[in-house]
Amino acid sequence: MKRIVFTCILAALGISPALLLAQTPPAVRGNAGTARRSFEKLTVEGQPIDKRAPELDTDHPVFPGQTHAPYHKTTDVAVTIIAGGLDNPWAVALLPSGRFLVTEKAGRIRILNKDGSALHTITADLPPVYFRGQAGLLDVALDQNFASNHRIFVVYMRIVDADTCVQALDSATLNEDVGTLSNVHTIFQGTPFTNRAVSQTGSRIAIDPKDGNLFIAIGDRSTGDPLPLQAQQTDKYLGKLIHITPEGKPAPGNPSMGLPEVWTMGHRTPQGLTFAPDGRLWETEHGPRGGDELNLIEKGKNYGWPVIVHGINYPGTKIGDAIVEKQGLEQPRYYWDPIIAPSGLAFYRGDLFPQWKTSVLVGGLAGQAIFRLELGKDDKIVHEEALLADLNERIRDVRVFQDGAVYVLTDGAGGKLLKLTPK
Repeated sequence: MKRIVFTCILAALGISPALLLAQTPPAVRGNAGTARRSFEKLTVEGQPIDKRAPELDTDHPVFPGQTHAPYHKTTDVAVTIIAGGLDNPWAVALLPSGRFLVTEKAGRIRILNKDGSALHTITADLPPVYFRGQAGLLDVALDQNFASNHRIFVVYMRIVDADTCVQALDSATLNEDVGTLSNVHTIFQGTPFTNRAVSQTGSRIAIDPKDGNLFIAIGDRSTGDPLPLQAQQTDKYLGKLIHITPEGKPAPGNPSMGLPEVWTMGHRTPQGLTFAPDGRLWETEHGPRGGDELNLIEKGKNYGWPVIVHGINYPGTKIGDAIVEKQGLEQPRYYWDPIIAPSGLAFYRGDLFPQWKTSVLVGGLAGQAIFRLELGKDDKIVHEEALLADLNERIRDVRVFQDGAVYVLTDGAGGKLLKLTPK
């Protein structure tokens, strides 16, 4: 490991440990090939960190504090580089042994030792992964009983045939000591989309700590102008949050929203999904040009995409009626217009950062930072702080593990696994 102080990060990150090889061709970033640039994160106490004008000229918050919360500095952080040279990493999980499990979009699972050194690279027995743009091998999660059954779940874009790929969830048994998978089988598969759309794919897995059932976020994969309404169509899995058992059956108590596995609908590109310490489920999703969202997920609710949106389409046109609210459709608890491209979501749990006890951490791809949102009464965001902004790195995943440190995956062909502790 190499430990560096936050103020020296830029220089130190130029020296990356050559632990892993990166051989995958570069993938298109962003949605519909649209380049997204970072922005200056301002640090004036009591003022918003982002002074950019909204993309939607009629955009407005529906309630006070829904966007542009005031900046508040908490504490400096120190950064440890655990591993470098990861190839388009998407998700990291911590094994009971203290080793790390990292997915790479091209269709690889890395097992890293505690010190970040490479232990195994798993490619055999993985399902046929379609890798292009936002599509590939995405999230990974450990079964609630992993210590005894060694079961993991992965969500990915599966090759169906020459013209079709589909979002799928597989279960497998992991042998971390020898680096193999067995008992690999698909337990859920969404509705195919025949043009192989590789934007707005999502996706994340969250396992309910109460019963071990799974929530899987699925993107709506919509492109064009006007946009199709599959996130609002009850006969399609696209743009939905799915709730199933570890065997892939509809979970007990699901609402009646068309397909039996559906928990909520009206989502665009979910890339963060996690349970808060109080047991409630939260989600982040990409908007188009404007309108990235932090949502409190509640059973049977419709989150509005693309009927209501705090943003515009990529060519600059308005989306639908260009409205930001409508009766019966849920509002985000917080939104960003312009975007930060959120990916990775974690509530802070632990004692290393006591000032973050009521904070949620959101990774930003276009925003190139971790956005710390402080929750106040009635789930309102009262402060926002951009962490790691000086790295100028796209943040793909954010996790808080048992030691109370924050673990971060940076995006791209030279991705890194970082550990954040108090300076």
